[in-house]
Amino acid sequence: MSSVREARVALYALPLALSCLLPLTAAAQSGYRAKPIRLVVGQAPGGATDVVARLVAPKFGEALGQTVVVENRTGAAGSIGAAFIAKSAPDGYNLLVVSSSYAINPSLNTDLPFDPVKDLAPVTLIAEAPFLLVVHPSMPVKSVKEFVAFAKARPGALNYGSGGNGSSGHLAGELFKMLAGVDMVHVPYKGAGPALVDVMAGQVHLTFGSVLSSLGHVKNGRLRALGVTGAKRSSGAPDLPTIAEGGVKGYQTTTWYGLLAPAKTPRPLITRLNTEFVKAMKSPDIVEKMSGLGVEAKGSTAEEFAVHIRAETKKMRAAVNASGAKVE
Repeated sequence: MSSVREARVALYALPLALSCLLPLTAAAQSGYRAKPIRLVVGQAPGGATDVVARLVAPKFGEALGQTVVVENRTGAAGSIGAAFIAKSAPDGYNLLVVSSSYAINPSLNTDLPFDPVKDLAPVTLIAEAPFLLVVHPSMPVKSVKEFVAFAKARPGALNYGSGGNGSSGHLAGELFKMLAGVDMVHVPYKGAGPALVDVMAGQVHLTFGSVLSSLGHVKNGRLRALGVTGAKRSSGAPDLPTIAEGGVKGYQTTTWYGLLAPAKTPRPLITRLNTEFVKAMKSPDIVEKMSGLGVEAKGSTAEEFAVHIRAETKKMRAAVNASGAKVE
């Protein structure tokens, strides 16, 4: 082939080559928008983790310029959802919203279907909130002190629901039993939402529900709150005393929420997800909404969240050992 003919072939082929590159160029310009991002929640709809995810998802989607959907995969105190995301494609479209149960489960279950350290990568700490000790309004108690006396007079007769064995609500109950010196029966559910429903229905006597999922029911009279579990009173219910103020000396526990991705998600994607999620968390409307619900909006670097998880896992292991809590 002559050099002139080669030049002509190359000239004619150039538009075809450019047309083949156009879709790739358009995709690159459109950015991270190929499909909806999935936020998996390992707890049932209506529970606090679900409320957090659904509160932040629209703002997160707005920051990224795409759709974000929340999907509930319940069971085993969030471990089923965590295992699902651990095995999902590390493409930035599969994310997991967890509660502090994530740091408790390894101490209660040595046979988890995933490795909490190796299979999932921290993205950011989302928020922190206390629990409320709530009972059915028909119970003849109106304070923590009255409840402790009532429970001590009926050892083993009262039951409390939680979001499942190993959930943060479960450990909150076990810690209360130990420090208050009461004997109550634990009833695990597949999520904190169903546990709350059964307290409102009078099927179980009480639960330690996150302020996020419980406070609205307290305000409408379907539940009675006796105390808040944090070290200080909640911004959402400032008139409600802490459980420690109510007479259970040393009692204090809260729950936190965070975002994780499959471990092999590329670092640049983790960085972008972190940036946009933290931006969503820091927006004034999200901060205001969370504060009104008694929740403190956080936001952290991925590295800070990794340190937080390690510290919480160590602390919870000590708490589990001290309380004697076991998978039932």
